[in-house]
Amino acid sequence: MTLPGRHGPVRLVHDVTLSLERGERLGLVGESGSGKTMTALALMGLLPEGARASGRILFEGEDVVGATEATLARWRGRRIAMVFQEPMTALNPLHRIVDQIAEPLVWHGLLRPRQARARAVELLDRVGLRDASRRAAAYPHQLSGGERQRAMIAMALACGPDLLIADEATTALDMTLQREILDLIGDLVAESGMALLLISHDLGVMAENSQRVSVMYGGTIIESGPTVDVFARLAHPYTRGLFASRPRLDGSRGRLPAIPGQVPAPSDMPSGCPFAGRCPLTIAACGAALPPPVRLGPGHWARCIRLDVALEAR
Repeated sequence: MTLPGRHGPVRLVHDVTLSLERGERLGLVGESGSGKTMTALALMGLLPEGARASGRILFEGEDVVGATEATLARWRGRRIAMVFQEPMTALNPLHRIVDQIAEPLVWHGLLRPRQARARAVELLDRVGLRDASRRAAAYPHQLSGGERQRAMIAMALACGPDLLIADEATTALDMTLQREILDLIGDLVAESGMALLLISHDLGVMAENSQRVSVMYGGTIIESGPTVDVFARLAHPYTRGLFASRPRLDGSRGRLPAIPGQVPAPSDMPSGCPFAGRCPLTIAACGAALPPPVRLGPGHWARCIRLDVALEAR
């Protein structure tokens, strides 16, 4: 995936391979700027103007990359739905919540307008919005952050999609509300059998809410596998750095370990391993080419030419 740049196309996401089965929960984790949201937007066919995607994105055998806008419009909401990171900007401030949730039901021909509005109230009640029949008539600015997020979830679930993408859906919420919403999403996924792509920078969220996890950095996947195996082994130096920098609740004091530097801009990304330079194990060979995936166990792999040293240094 590329965007036009001053000196030619700038590569944003590359060499990304993800697979997701119905009823499965896949986590995508990484720092801001790692490419998580751009990957999600590509799945929805919602890339920004000027962006170009190559390769294939197969959804139930059909290619999203080659699909027409009319085809994508039929899929969005009906077959693939997304809970966006910031509901205040994702919701239309000029329309009542009930109408925004009812709209996809009418547009996709599933219900008539009056039936769709009644279904919208049912969905708001289902996602835990208190006094749903009254609050449904509110505008987005009249709801709290947690209430807006619940409305976004209701909208995403309205048409019973096959794939739900939750992009940092609980980042701005307090811990109690975050857990409630994540539990709600998990319950709804289990009930309907839809697939869930959960995007976050929070390893704790991934540990509790995903079956498999892919760690993303510099626009590519650098480690992937069953969540339990990835977090038990922490094979890639970047995965280990993320894990070490988590806040602790055991009463220990002192500065948290931090990954030195910051994620480079896409135009400044190293030609080899994207983590080269920030990684304490960097050698000259790290900049030669993107490391191939190295198998570590069933379904578990990592991209690092110094995995033997990394694993010994744990």
